[in-house]
Amino acid sequence: MTRAMPTGTLGEREMIMGWLAFHRQTLEWKLEGVSADQAVARSTVSQLTLLGLVRHMTEVERGWIAEEYGGQELAPLYCRPGAPDADFDELDPAKYTQDMATWRAEIERTDRIVAAHSLDDTVPSANRGDLSMRWILWHVFEEYARHNGHADIIRESIDGAIGE
Repeated sequence: MTRAMPTGTLGEREMIMGWLAFHRQTLEWKLEGVSADQAVARSTVSQLTLLGLVRHMTEVERGWIAEEYGGQELAPLYCRPGAPDADFDELDPAKYTQDMATWRAEIERTDRIVAAHSLDDTVPSANRGDLSMRWILWHVFEEYARHNGHADIIRESIDGAIGE
């Protein structure tokens, strides 16, 4: 997979979206060539899995962008009362392709919503006060960056493949 690192002279919106795309591509790259069973295999150092990370990031994109800025309340796809970590815990290799498609669909929805808003648009947060689209995008970005580090370790434990 070819990942497109943004150039160093882009405008703010293009830079944010460029780095977000880069980290989305990185997570997908970590799944390239693994089987559905490998995608749900628990790491040797934690209970995280590659597919669990994809499902978690699906919830992140859905909750932080689609729900906050999309104008509608959306039920979580995986997590629910009594099972707050179902995105990580309730994995089925038979649903690997479906879970990947769901993640890609949330990415497309995120990109459409972001394109329709200013980086200065805000939504209220009970815990943090008003949050700008800029703040939320940087939060989503840091979620990908953090979890891509986990994906590196998990992938190496599966087949020895290492990344950058």
